[in-house]
Amino acid sequence: MKVGIIQFPGTNCEYDTQHAFAALGCETQILWHKEETIPSDMDLVVAAGGFSYGDYLRSGAIAKMSPIMKALKIYADNGGKVLGICNGFQVLTETGLLPGALKRNEGLHFISRHHYLKVVNNDNIFLRKCAVNQVVNIPIAHHDGNFYIDNEGLQELYANDQVLLKYTDSVGEIENPNGSVDSIAGICNKNKNVFGLMPHPERAMETLLGSDDGRAMLEGFINA
Repeated sequence: MKVGIIQFPGTNCEYDTQHAFAALGCETQILWHKEETIPSDMDLVVAAGGFSYGDYLRSGAIAKMSPIMKALKIYADNGGKVLGICNGFQVLTETGLLPGALKRNEGLHFISRHHYLKVVNNDNIFLRKCAVNQVVNIPIAHHDGNFYIDNEGLQELYANDQVLLKYTDSVGEIENPNGSVDSIAGICNKNKNVFGLMPHPERAMETLLGSDDGRAMLEGFINA
């Protein structure tokens, strides 16, 4: 399996992401944001976390103008699998590949810690190796992670099984760190080939680092 990882000026998780997928036996390639095409042999393209363009406008708002995003939209429209992590999630909402938007955290502070998530839906390639209602421990690190969508859009997400992950405590009770609508931490598009989440599964690959719960999440893409 070959995984492409998009690199914007200011991203800082592309090599973490590369390390995570390499640990799962994948071939990886860093894709510079000025590239105008996605290589035809890519099985998955990841928009990595970090602070693209320093988040000097809205998070992901400048990155959406990069040449590679036009190519990514074509790739996704043709059924290619896309994963956006943290800032990558913000970029995907800004480009319209995923619904909703990410706002400043409710408490206005940067949050960096492990946090529990509950799997809401596993009828998709991303979370197919996790169980519904399974609680996983995954790091979060964001200032603008407050997921917002209007009520009509929220109902549509649930109607199409697009809500994938929610913030909880260790036993699965709602515990919302950033004010996200309905405590949502991760979603997908209607076609279930574009995925986004604020937490960092690529940072939860080894128990030595506090959790290896991210492995099962990323393994869903392998041989899918």
